[in-house]
Amino acid sequence: MTQMEKARAGVITPEMTSVAKTEQVEADWLMEEVAAGRISLLANNMRKHAKPCGVGGGLTIKVNANIGTSSDHAELADELEKLRASVDAGADTVMDLSTGGDIDAIRKSILENSPIPLGTVPIYQAVVETVEEKGGLVNLTEDKIFEVIEKQARDGVDFITVHCGLTRAALEMLKAQGRITDIVSRGGAFLTTWMLHNDRENPLYTHYDRLLSLARKYDVTLSLGDALRPGCIADATDRAQIHELMTLGHLTKLAWEADVQVMIEGPGHVPLDQIEANILLQKRLCHEAPFYVLGPLVTDVAAGHDHVACAIGGAVAGRAGADFLCYVTPSEHLCLPDVEDVREGVIVTRIAAHAADLARGNKLAIDRDRRMAVARKNLDWETQMELAIDSKKARAYREKSPPTEEDVCTMCGKYCAIKQVKDYFDK
Repeated sequence: MTQMEKARAGVITPEMTSVAKTEQVEADWLMEEVAAGRISLLANNMRKHAKPCGVGGGLTIKVNANIGTSSDHAELADELEKLRASVDAGADTVMDLSTGGDIDAIRKSILENSPIPLGTVPIYQAVVETVEEKGGLVNLTEDKIFEVIEKQARDGVDFITVHCGLTRAALEMLKAQGRITDIVSRGGAFLTTWMLHNDRENPLYTHYDRLLSLARKYDVTLSLGDALRPGCIADATDRAQIHELMTLGHLTKLAWEADVQVMIEGPGHVPLDQIEANILLQKRLCHEAPFYVLGPLVTDVAAGHDHVACAIGGAVAGRAGADFLCYVTPSEHLCLPDVEDVREGVIVTRIAAHAADLARGNKLAIDRDRRMAVARKNLDWETQMELAIDSKKARAYREKSPPTEEDVCTMCGKYCAIKQVKDYFDK
């Protein structure tokens, strides 16, 4: 039975109890939200050692880190180091997006070493192996796609991105309206090439019932992918994007009827003034299902600093109702991220998520900021280090510039405003 099926039967599972304790919410309330589909619990029933993660309204906003090999760089040791950096920096989940090397071995190793839920995009492996075995992705078979999905689910993957809303009708709309960047989703590009070459509909759409059967068997959460997400500001919130979103709303209902948990993936590149509208559309069209956004990036010209553009958009999206933020690293659009890029991406996205949690009135976020304020008032530096989202960097800055007087910092030294006023009030 899936978490949704058990919730609908009135069963509070150990995973629900764990998430409720972490989030400091009532287990009964959480069970009802899982039953309604407004919260998804990422916990494959084949994988017992990972900490379950809840995503959805009423919970803290979660942060995902993408790792994985490429065809140009396929070193497992590097990806394991990125995994450790992601966990150390506080990511709630990771996704293995590997397209190079022994993909099965890489995934299994990441699963063995990850204490947090793991996601994948199965179409990547299906295409890579088809190219290696048959010379081109157009030779991909429907059975191959579903074989890879089941293999990854059986291994213990907790959630998978599947581009089920990419239809021939959506592609016609995209072609008719025109775009600057066309399709920037790698999975979407793979499926589009296959569909156009073979003059056939997307198998993930036509055989959605087969996908639901596998998802239910392993309780894998379906992250319904945004193959037509905008890849630049000028393409944001266009007809193709919304057409796909409408299809995902329909598929969400079908998944829930099968007791399968879902999340909806969203854009992409979106200007600040359109972010709130995008969240509203998703929540209305997809029946309040959890919303998982990439950024969104609020400008196209932040190369080298796209993690900052992502954090700005993520904070606005989270405030408007997004539930899950996928990080972007400083190397986005430029190269495969290294370990430090991964760490920096997680940290800035966690800051965005926390800022949005504060604006949403989350009691855990509010309490953390209040405790930090009290620690600053008391010049309690150790507590400040512990409460900082990036404790490692905070400690490094303090250690590299030690003050003459231990209870202040070198910014103000003996003229510290807090110290002066504190001493006056104490007297």
